[in-house]
Amino acid sequence: MAKFSIKKNISLIIIFFSIILFDQLTKILVIKNFQLYESMSIFPLFNLTFVVNYGFAFGFLNNSSLNQIIVICVIFSIIAYFLYLLFKTQDQFFRFSLILVLSGAVGNFIDRVIHGFVIDFIDIYLGSYHWPAFNIADSSITLGFILIMFNILFLNKKI
Repeated sequence: MAKFSIKKNISLIIIFFSIILFDQLTKILVIKNFQLYESMSIFPLFNLTFVVNYGFAFGFLNNSSLNQIIVICVIFSIIAYFLYLLFKTQDQFFRFSLILVLSGAVGNFIDRVIHGFVIDFIDIYLGSYHWPAFNIADSSITLGFILIMFNILFLNKKI
């Protein structure tokens, strides 16, 4: 197994903690300034809307009766697996992709542990069609997965 050196990867560590911090700060601002389901128009096609998510990314399996212990265990397992991959790989592009996924997963994991749900607030829409609300952590996870797929499909690198 490759050794993950803190000195060699300090920029990745800074990115990791910066995303978590930015994610948590934006969620604190939303909780302190919005009532649940309150919405504020920012730009055409973009609102800030405070919603909660008991499920997974973009509201998948969003059900408050879903056993949160199971959801937390599944997410913890995913975090552990991605940490394993992070320590295993030497490829910096892949490490960066994993850091994006991990920081987002940890940001949402913090919400689940503290609140029992994830705080979402970014509401993008066109006419009456609204994309499921999301947050900074979800954006980081999505970008990380896109980069992982790019890495696998176009750079022909294996995980």
